[in-house]
Amino acid sequence: MSKSYHRLVDKWRRFRKRPADERALILRAMIFLPITEIGLRVLGFRQCKKKIENLLLSDPRSQASQSDIPFETAAKITRAVRSVELHGLGTPNCLERSMVLWWLLRRAGIAGELHIGGRKSGPRFEAHAWVELEGKVLNDSADVHIHYARFDAPIAASEANSGAAAGSVNSRAAGEADLRAAGKADLH
Repeated sequence: MSKSYHRLVDKWRRFRKRPADERALILRAMIFLPITEIGLRVLGFRQCKKKIENLLLSDPRSQASQSDIPFETAAKITRAVRSVELHGLGTPNCLERSMVLWWLLRRAGIAGELHIGGRKSGPRFEAHAWVELEGKVLNDSADVHIHYARFDAPIAASEANSGAAAGSVNSRAAGEADLRAAGKADLH
């Protein structure tokens, strides 16, 4: 038998040994990463984000207090998305990974924030997306702010409407994300 077959069997055994809740998270991420990729390409950032928000079953604002945020659960969800990124069929970009992580966190009642930043690299504009929880970066290095200038407000804030100022930032950031879809910017 081939090496790829043995690797696949080994991955399957490791997957089956995981607790049921972790397997469920991995399966959700495995399903929603390609759906998010297609949604971003077909609908664009804003419409895709709206569709994802409509799938939410839990309201993260209903938490008792910010100090009760379960970082352990957030870490488990982050590991599930990372596992699918590493062992799944495709290679999702940062926006796709971050949108799925953000959705899974919010589905669990955790008010993660989706952020987009940008930088100029020679003649090219590069954009990057990541998720934060209480100011802590979950799916990237903690110093991502050094490499990318973060837009002022989170794209998917924990409050439903954070005012007109946030709306203008959201529009600007969504426009930057739409640049990527048009092939004029690179997402890393």
